[in-house]
Amino acid sequence: MDSMITAAARALAAGDPLGALKRVALRDDAPALALRGIAMAQLGELPRAKALLRRAARAFGARESVARARCVVAEAEVALAARDLGFSTKALDAARETLETHGDRVNAALARYLEVRRLLLIGRLDQAERALTRMDASPLPSPLRTAHALVVAGIAMRRIEARAARAALRRAERAARDAGIPALSAEVKAASSALDAPAARTIGRGRERSVRLAQVETLLASKSLIIDACRHVVRERGDVVSLTRRPVLFALARALAEAWPGDVARDALVARVFGARSADESHRARLRVEIGRLRRVLRSLAEIRATRVGFELAPRRARDVVVLARPVEEEHGAVLALLSDGDSWSSSGLALALGASQRTVQRALDSLEAGGKVQSFGLGRARRWAATPVPGFTTILLLPAPLPSD
Repeated sequence: MDSMITAAARALAAGDPLGALKRVALRDDAPALALRGIAMAQLGELPRAKALLRRAARAFGARESVARARCVVAEAEVALAARDLGFSTKALDAARETLETHGDRVNAALARYLEVRRLLLIGRLDQAERALTRMDASPLPSPLRTAHALVVAGIAMRRIEARAARAALRRAERAARDAGIPALSAEVKAASSALDAPAARTIGRGRERSVRLAQVETLLASKSLIIDACRHVVRERGDVVSLTRRPVLFALARALAEAWPGDVARDALVARVFGARSADESHRARLRVEIGRLRRVLRSLAEIRATRVGFELAPRRARDVVVLARPVEEEHGAVLALLSDGDSWSSSGLALALGASQRTVQRALDSLEAGGKVQSFGLGRARRWAATPVPGFTTILLLPAPLPSD
């Protein structure tokens, strides 16, 4: 590398994208294009960054396989930052193998972390965890040690393991401090804030309150009978009954749990579960059938007793009944939950993360936008959605090779 490229690479490694652009902004050779792409990514100009990195990959010759592989990894990180989760994992795997073959362990490790972060975002926790256990972060530079700890924290938070998440975030904070990159420290701080933010609501005995992740973890370990409206299951410690594919039964269980230790009138259950304004004999007959099904499903955890006016829930062993609900519950609450991370998402990324069709997600986004709850920017395939103004994104891209002095 010539002196200007080396200086630009040093500036990017220190988290100074403007300093890097001052040195290579007017150059169109392949290394300069790549560094410009990284700088634009650090400044949050993700579409421009993607275009520059693709130009750089084309500009590198056929013999410069390592440089081309680094461009592929950089473009994948830009796609991840833009929540465009449909990027080619095959291309990323091929780039990683090329980098490993040529001894570029830092960028090869970054490629692995990108795939793990993608798996985490789309909810494939087991795969992400297996991939992470095969990686040793101790010999890596501090920015990648930070990334490793953040991924560990993310998996722990998804699994509702607040103590493990907190420990991982402390490691991330130390590694970010060693890196000396303010934006990396800000990312760790944002993750710590998410851990302390309300994660759910509990409803029981006529009261409703917001709870943090640590409180949810404590609740799940308690002896309470929990009607989990986040995952549509009924649980008591290790016993879990899934009602994910039986929404009517879950709605009945939740209605009875919210009224516990009291009962719920038959007409009120018909109105809430079946949406009928007035209950006729056919509704009451259907209610009896569904109550019978719920009795059979929950027989190991609770009884459903008939009362003079309706029905009541009677736990077999638990002394308390609690409904665990999402912080925000509305028609498109799952979409809002993903957008609440503060990043901008593509509709295809949301569809992949939710396991829904892109058309369904687009209708939800249009409805939320009409209600002023989300906003969009960009056109066509570059269109992105966010619940709040999009913050600057600072990537930890490590495209330049380690400098001779490192």
